[in-house]
Amino acid sequence: MRYQAPRGTEDVLPVDSYKWQKVESTFRELTRKYGYLEIRTPTFEDTDVFLRTAGETSDIVTKEMYTFQDKGGRSITLKPEGTAPAMRALLEHNLCPPGVVTRMSYIIPIFRYDRPQKGRLREAHQVGLELVGSPSPVADAEVIEITVKFYEALGITESVAKLNSLGRDECRARFREAILETTASFLADQNQEFQDRVLKNPLRLLDSKDPAAQEAVKSIPPITNFLEDESRARFDRIQQLLTDAGIAYELAPDIVRGLDYYTETVFEVLSTKLGAQSSLCGGGRYDNLVKDLGGAATPSVGVAMGIERAIIVMDESGAWDGGTKPDVFVVQATEGAFGTCQALARRLRAAGLITLVDIDGKSMKSQLRQADKSGASIALILGDDELKSNTVQLKTLGASEQTEVSMDSIVQRVLDLR
Repeated sequence: MRYQAPRGTEDVLPVDSYKWQKVESTFRELTRKYGYLEIRTPTFEDTDVFLRTAGETSDIVTKEMYTFQDKGGRSITLKPEGTAPAMRALLEHNLCPPGVVTRMSYIIPIFRYDRPQKGRLREAHQVGLELVGSPSPVADAEVIEITVKFYEALGITESVAKLNSLGRDECRARFREAILETTASFLADQNQEFQDRVLKNPLRLLDSKDPAAQEAVKSIPPITNFLEDESRARFDRIQQLLTDAGIAYELAPDIVRGLDYYTETVFEVLSTKLGAQSSLCGGGRYDNLVKDLGGAATPSVGVAMGIERAIIVMDESGAWDGGTKPDVFVVQATEGAFGTCQALARRLRAAGLITLVDIDGKSMKSQLRQADKSGASIALILGDDELKSNTVQLKTLGASEQTEVSMDSIVQRVLDLR
């Protein structure tokens, strides 16, 4: 029997791992400049962590969570998102006492039992940010700015930031009434379970993927029509901050996000390369989440960005600036050249060059075939004659050009030819 990766999961093969490393290293370097420190939380949490934060009516809780009982009879869930575990850790370790602003980043796998499709797997991966402790609109603008700059740094240019505000309690209450009033005839035709879920949280209807539901909500006034004066002023301030930072955005009243803990600001970055499922990431403000987990009310804002979806867009945009191909293959032409070949390879690697050598004692002809297959652009050949003259034969693969170069200058010569 030949085993395969479980449905909805994918292996990252050696030839593609550089793509993941590029995305992750770009994220780490960018967020480091803004003062974010990495947090690493367990792969699984007590199920209640997600029930209390994502919302009992959310698709994540009702359809998508990988939940099981451990041997102690405890309900455990593989984490379907990164914010709730980060906030649980923040509370447990008192990482954000009153008056302190805490900036955290993470790179994690997430698990959601959903129909697998392009860029949406049952085991997916995210990078994310959490800025905790500040109610200022400057915090929202900072997270959005970093998000946009992250995609720019990856070379993803055909994307757009979409921005909305959900307002506060009064705004949401009035908007819920408008949703229920506008969609009354549609809801009357649905089963009781569906109606009960919508009544608990009417905003969920706006995030539905059901075409009939999407049609029913088209005539609902935008939530921004119901914003309180303070929320409207705050939303205007965020827009001005983004404009000042040179961050392009569009207002999108239809964005509500799929988790119940969001308040005020919500945003997404969309790509034209992803088709119908065009969202690269999503985030926003969640001032009630820490309180939902048993802590004090703590202002917070964050974002989660899918790694697989970013890689898909980079593949289709040709945004990669390198790969796994070696720069140099050092060929040992004679048995006596072994030590010198190994020493030369170490010098090349110390200079930052990806360098391969034969480790099986194959013939020179076989080594040159290996060099061609490896994708290296240069082969360096050393035999007895080269050892005597302290030189190296430099062969440009693909062009069949070969020149003799002194051993002392070979590293710089290869660097010049890259």
